[in-house]
Amino acid sequence: MPVAALNGINLSYHVEGDGDLVAMVMGTGSPGRVWHPHQVPALRAAGFRVATIDNRGIPPTDECASGMKIEDLVGDTAALIEHLGGPARVVGTSMGARVTQELALARPDLVARAVMLGTAGRNDPVQNALSQGERALHDKNITLPGRYFAAVSAILNLSPATLRDPVAVRDWLDVFEFTGSAFSAGVRAQMDLNEFDSRLDAYRAITVPCLVVGFADDRILPPHLAREVADAIPGARYAEVADAGHYGFLEQPAEVNRLLVEFLKG
Repeated sequence: MPVAALNGINLSYHVEGDGDLVAMVMGTGSPGRVWHPHQVPALRAAGFRVATIDNRGIPPTDECASGMKIEDLVGDTAALIEHLGGPARVVGTSMGARVTQELALARPDLVARAVMLGTAGRNDPVQNALSQGERALHDKNITLPGRYFAAVSAILNLSPATLRDPVAVRDWLDVFEFTGSAFSAGVRAQMDLNEFDSRLDAYRAITVPCLVVGFADDRILPPHLAREVADAIPGARYAEVADAGHYGFLEQPAEVNRLLVEFLKG
């Protein structure tokens, strides 16, 4: 994967395919390669050139462990789009969706269309409590037992439909257990971005075409928060994916990819 000096840091990214550019922004703690099993092949097949980004905090991009703001990630994404000869269609999930929203607001010249998956324009008490708890565990050097952490992660991030499937849920538990509850200083810095003031009023000034996708069983960012974002952005389209938790783009990739391709092709 190439690494470029952009926006004051070393930024890692990956590009595949030919055609109009799609830039994909991942959520807290996740590298850009999470898009590669499902979304990148579908978008390439639809005729797009797809760039996935390792956000600051995720090596080999600079970790920026001393801290970051959402504006830093917005600037990173904007700089990469310019570096790759944008404008681009931009897709983000979770924290990456917030980056996408803010980029569409700040740099509409770089955003041809925007898709936000599993997003929010404000915090709620449950999200705040979860975020504060995760940070406290790290700051107190507490590591949860692997299988327990896996079970909690599955309940929080997956839909009941996935949890009812014994084969699928065993695979997910293995993935979560392998990942473990410990995380790097760069991810810890990213986690400070999870608490923020409401931006819904600001989003009324977004002018680029937007699609907001809520996941019906999302416990991290429930779909009513995503719908609020769609309601705030003039002309935005809202779609909701059934049997999908916070990782809905991995649980229901066929439906998510259908929505992406249909909207991005315009």
